[in-house]
Amino acid sequence: MSTKTVLITGATSGIGLALFEKYAMEGANVIACGRNQEKLADLHSSAFKTFCFDITQPTQIASAAEDIKALDLLILNAGDCRYIDDAKNFDGELFSDIINTNLSSLGALLQYFLPKMQKGGQVVFVSSSATILPFPRSEAYGASKAGMDYLANSLRLDLVEHGIGVTLVHPGFVSTPLTDKNNFTMPFLLTSEAAAKRIFIGIEKRKNYLQFPKRMTFIMTFFSFLPSSLWQALITRKHSTNKDSV
Repeated sequence: MSTKTVLITGATSGIGLALFEKYAMEGANVIACGRNQEKLADLHSSAFKTFCFDITQPTQIASAAEDIKALDLLILNAGDCRYIDDAKNFDGELFSDIINTNLSSLGALLQYFLPKMQKGGQVVFVSSSATILPFPRSEAYGASKAGMDYLANSLRLDLVEHGIGVTLVHPGFVSTPLTDKNNFTMPFLLTSEAAAKRIFIGIEKRKNYLQFPKRMTFIMTFFSFLPSSLWQALITRKHSTNKDSV
């Protein structure tokens, strides 16, 4: 059996770094991608290749793709999370930036890397459980991930004829440099390593949809079936309590 070639975006921290370490340990040819050249240098000894590029810059992605012959697994993990703190004075620039980073960038990543995918390969989208329910301050982040969900589910249908699978991942709260900035309670918080293990297993099983931790996603799914007025009353009251305590 030939060695898998795995490309991971956002491989220098959080879930991406944990996935890099997991696949490298399993003997895969791992291509680590990120914006931080210094952090990528730390991965050089374990990586098959490293590429430093900004996912919002298509020309940089195209340049990296020229040096890649074939891929078995494409893990689209890189992203950002920032919040709209004052909805009445809506920050359109922040909104646009998050949409560009988390969603629009996927167009160029797929344009240049998807043609490299081998038959039997897999594309993995690391989205968020935040798409199950609307949350305060999450207009930008939630919208970007909801767009990713639709993209992944639609792409799955069109890639069947090419023998390429699509896995959509909905993690709950995971301890990463992004979530470390949160000033609110994060129930069922997982380490990046625990999240990467779950994602690895789900990919190996070629799951279409992967969500974890189960307790959190079960609760969120349950609430999603409640009348919207009830959920709105619950979450806005909780949000107001959190703001008062900060």
